[in-house]
Amino acid sequence: MAAVLIQGEGIAASCCARLLIEAGLPFTVAPRPRPKLPAVMLSETTQKLLRDVFDRDDLFNGLLQIRKRVVMWGEVPRLTTLPHSAVVVSESELLTRIHQQLEYREDPNRAEPEWTVFASAPLPPPSTETHFGLRPAAASPVKLKRESDCETCWIESLESGWLFLLPTGTETGWLLSVGGPVDALVGMSRLIKEHVDGLGPSQGTFASHPRIASPLSEPGWLACGTAALAFDPLCGDGAGNAVREAILGAAMLRASVNGFDLDSLIAHYHSRLIAGFERHVALCLQFYQSGGSGGWWADQAESCRRGLAWCSEQLSEKPPFRYRLNGFALEPAS
Repeated sequence: MAAVLIQGEGIAASCCARLLIEAGLPFTVAPRPRPKLPAVMLSETTQKLLRDVFDRDDLFNGLLQIRKRVVMWGEVPRLTTLPHSAVVVSESELLTRIHQQLEYREDPNRAEPEWTVFASAPLPPPSTETHFGLRPAAASPVKLKRESDCETCWIESLESGWLFLLPTGTETGWLLSVGGPVDALVGMSRLIKEHVDGLGPSQGTFASHPRIASPLSEPGWLACGTAALAFDPLCGDGAGNAVREAILGAAMLRASVNGFDLDSLIAHYHSRLIAGFERHVALCLQFYQSGGSGGWWADQAESCRRGLAWCSEQLSEKPPFRYRLNGFALEPAS
């Protein structure tokens, strides 16, 4: 039976481990410690995926609920209030919750792995990462004003960037700033600064533009989670995509053990992940085309168009999807 090595310790690695346990495939885990996200917002769809993977109806009990999203977006911004349904949790707390019943059944013989799941960088050569855009971002702790609703999140576009304010408690939250320096963006704000009573130092800058590895898999290894695809936080579904990639990756390993054609499995994995990345970049383009008319916004929209062109070229060289998921297992599409 194939032995699998999972490199990483985040959401994708944990989901892959859980699914391999259910499939009865022996594996070992090689954690790669990294700083954890201070706050993650999980949509209802992502919550359902995680409940299904870990078979835990109580997984999100007691977490802060986000019920409204207030948006001020565009060159002539208009204040819009929309219903929302999500929970907020730190990445460390989320991993603690999903690990509570995750009993690793490692290969007792510690066999040389036939497959390695790279859920954390770096990837083996010849894989390289292709970037679309350059958007530095920073996360800063904030104190919310007492009158601010802790069940509401706020997002605002500005001349050279955007802000996203996410409560983590009745008077605490995190401010994500993308584009210019956080102090400059907050200084230009008309919406979000009205809810911030104190701004702490940022926790450093990080890249927030879409990125994709290529190739995503070869015989003996596959990339999963942020090691495979990195998403713009504007669309807010990075965690959900990490779960989906883990589901597909674990299903691919299971199918390879069951005798499915390896080349077609790898081709299917590539096509599915690139198609998902294409949908994400298309959504990003909608946001960045509508966020403003200045040079910064035009540059971001152009980077999205380059991303779409790259995806279209890659997919034109791939065969049609040959498999589909039935639960957590792959089966022939026809």
